[in-house]
Amino acid sequence: MSIPSFVIGIAGGTGAGKTTVARTVADTVGEAVTRIPIDNYYEDLSHLAFEERTEVNYDHPDAFEWELLREQLNALLMGQPIEMPQYDFEAHNRTDERVTVEPTDVIVLEGIFSLYDEDILEMLDLCVYVMTDADVRILRRIERDVIDRGRGLEGVIDQYLETVKPMHEQFVEPTKKNADVIIPEGANRVAVDLLIEKIQAELAADGPERTDDPDSELSFSEPPRD
Repeated sequence: MSIPSFVIGIAGGTGAGKTTVARTVADTVGEAVTRIPIDNYYEDLSHLAFEERTEVNYDHPDAFEWELLREQLNALLMGQPIEMPQYDFEAHNRTDERVTVEPTDVIVLEGIFSLYDEDILEMLDLCVYVMTDADVRILRRIERDVIDRGRGLEGVIDQYLETVKPMHEQFVEPTKKNADVIIPEGANRVAVDLLIEKIQAELAADGPERTDDPDSELSFSEPPRD
């Protein structure tokens, strides 16, 4: 059992390509990487009827059980295994299943709010924001929710306009300021390859320490200016 030496947060809007980046990193680096999807930490809503759960704003920070996420991420950083909750998107609720996750050399935290919580930011060695055009993101969201999650097209569009888009603008996009690295256009292969090289270099260094020196940070794109 190892104690992680490098922790990465990968954030970005819905459909931006966060999961693709995280999976590519995990598949390339191999067993040294553990992925922690923030979606697994949606609040347990078993006390609500299904119809009530469909009305919940899942794109607001309050939809997540932050205390559990902090506790489990901290446990991994201390070299302890966790029992990670699982989430059913069709039922809009957690399942009864838990998955045992062992700590590895690299932890990748992935989700729209990976760079949102101040306490979690303190645990991250590298903060990544995946930035993709809004038109591309909504098309990906529709395809995912309709095909993969069995939802109706009209409901998906209504949800995007009523909660997803305004919550992105209010809560998700502002976390871009916390990023050390911005990956443009989703799973940009050149940028992802550079990210993987950075991770492999940090692993080879055996226990890197985060630095606030901007010249030492990996950079793929300058954050857009107002």
